[in-house]
Amino acid sequence: MLKKCVIFLYVLIPFVLLMVTGCSSEVENEEQKIIVQKRTDDENQYEDFKEITDNEQVRNVKRILDEANWKDAHVTFVRPADYQFVFQFKNPQIEAKAVLFSVWVSPKKDLLEMTRGEHEFTQLTKEESARLFEMIRE
Repeated sequence: MLKKCVIFLYVLIPFVLLMVTGCSSEVENEEQKIIVQKRTDDENQYEDFKEITDNEQVRNVKRILDEANWKDAHVTFVRPADYQFVFQFKNPQIEAKAVLFSVWVSPKKDLLEMTRGEHEFTQLTKEESARLFEMIRE
């Protein structure tokens, strides 16, 4: 009887792991788009500026953000963000909490400082700033 239970567990555990992994990667592999908004004036007002729907560009933006050196910090800027964006699933049936990315462009337009949500901050390198700025501006 014990041998049957052990065999059953050896069959059941991999099956359950495959099911859990498959279900979680389904949403992860769903196509996304990026909704970019631009500040309209000195106030905290934004308008829809651009929608990035190209899968390769979305992956490139994600790669830049994943490789950024995010720090847990609550930062305060002297002005509102120049841009803000969120990732959204293209499939309207998928609901997910959107994380707001806020972007401040340096006066020389060579560096981007960003917040992710309310408690994470990063400053991108000049190279990564240029790549991201090009994608959200074009």
